[in-house]
Amino acid sequence: MLELSNAQIGGWVAQFLLPLFRIAALLMTMPIIGTQLVPGRVRLYLALAITVVLVPALPPMPVVDALTPRALLLIAEQILIGAMLGFALQLFFQVFIVAGQLLAMQMGLGFASMVDPANGVSVAVIGQFFNMLVVLLFLAMNGHLVVLEIITESFVTLPVGGGLSSNHFWELAGKLGWVLGAGLLLVLPAITALLVVNLAFGLMTRAAPQLNIFSIGFPLTLVLGLFIVWAGMVDFLAQYQQFATEALQLLRELVGAR
Repeated sequence: MLELSNAQIGGWVAQFLLPLFRIAALLMTMPIIGTQLVPGRVRLYLALAITVVLVPALPPMPVVDALTPRALLLIAEQILIGAMLGFALQLFFQVFIVAGQLLAMQMGLGFASMVDPANGVSVAVIGQFFNMLVVLLFLAMNGHLVVLEIITESFVTLPVGGGLSSNHFWELAGKLGWVLGAGLLLVLPAITALLVVNLAFGLMTRAAPQLNIFSIGFPLTLVLGLFIVWAGMVDFLAQYQQFATEALQLLRELVGAR
């Protein structure tokens, strides 16, 4: 009869389960895979498959006894690291949703909202359009593979049991304002153009008070706003590449990778 010692069981548990918690936490919180469109069971199977592939290439894990306070602390640490990386990646996608919200409010489409099937909330149509574009570009340019590369490097730069300093959370919190600033910068030309249009309508109202500007101003602003969005698609790829580079660089900085 095969007999296993507590040290052997602890080594196997640490070698497989500790990386699994970090990878699963990332997949549960990151965009695309961590949304409601992907069932939790599929995410769990994907985390298991990725862990099985990565475990042979990972550095040795600390040997711990299962169900001990130290083991629970290590598990909490791995979940925290994975969730931190997933939340940081969520910031990148929220930049374009915030940009769509700002643009929709300016062009009069703030009331035109639709249910986002990924998050289960109502967002502006323009924001959902930008979100779908970013998802397609992210997958087409293998952004998900870069994220897997970063999570693999994190086991070297942030080894299991090495501890997680508060600088990581302060650095992540400092990027929260980057979402609103980057979203505003993304649609600033379109907002400026719509502001000029509204100023023109104001001058028309002053010049001809008898003109019912509300009957023609709203649909004209809407049509011009759609035209501006269409014209702005020319630079969308360049803007996406810039923000994607900054977001992925943030992930590398959080885990200390180069």
